[in-house]
Amino acid sequence: MKEELKLSPKRVKSIKMQEAACGLHCIQIKDISVRDGAQTIIEDINLHIHCGKITVIIGKNGAGKSTLIKAILGEIKHEGRIEFTDLKNQTMHDLKIGYVPQHLNMERNTPISVYDLFAGYISNSPIFCRKNPKVLKQIQEQLAIFEAQNLIDQRACDLSGGELQRVLLSIAVTPVPNLLLLDEPVSGIDKNGMQLFYQNISKLKSNFDLAMIVVSHDFEFVRKYADHVILLDKKIIKEGTPEEVLESEEFQKVFA
Repeated sequence: MKEELKLSPKRVKSIKMQEAACGLHCIQIKDISVRDGAQTIIEDINLHIHCGKITVIIGKNGAGKSTLIKAILGEIKHEGRIEFTDLKNQTMHDLKIGYVPQHLNMERNTPISVYDLFAGYISNSPIFCRKNPKVLKQIQEQLAIFEAQNLIDQRACDLSGGELQRVLLSIAVTPVPNLLLLDEPVSGIDKNGMQLFYQNISKLKSNFDLAMIVVSHDFEFVRKYADHVILLDKKIIKEGTPEEVLESEEFQKVFA
């Protein structure tokens, strides 16, 4: 039985109505390459991802992990294409992507609260106006998914790494995307924050109809949560289950 989220009955019902981990959405990343003049940053990346699955990308610094994320987001020029198919009726749709960056550049003492940050993303109303009750309720419910509702009035610049990550996760799944990208999600987070992150990943996988691509150097996380692992060094040099990749000769050569 799936763990019940600590939400209002209406919100829990709404989440249950989503087909959790249905496996009927397919994302295909085809022949993605990024070049800078004569230099190849990544080359011929092909991935086949289903909802309800966690794909983890590992590799040394400079292997092209963040470049691949930026290419998927459409932030940099690239070759190749990304296709999203609903396997229920074999139709292709626009891919909705949620993204949690490794860092959020924010000046110290910036007077933007978590509410302001969230409302600026989901609402057309100016954030300096009085709080909209409808928007406030939606933000509280989304933050509650990741046990962050108590942070709503805090300044975003004052949050710890783990607190900010929970807020960004809440924003990234509003509305629920087809693909969630997480770039080094446990970077700069303490042990307690890492444990809470692992719990949140389990909630996402169990309760939301989405696929996840995670860039990570945390091999404990890879072993415990990854469904599929990609070892990247400008191109895919090994892929498979966590055991197949982490115990491979290719892995030993990269991380020797």
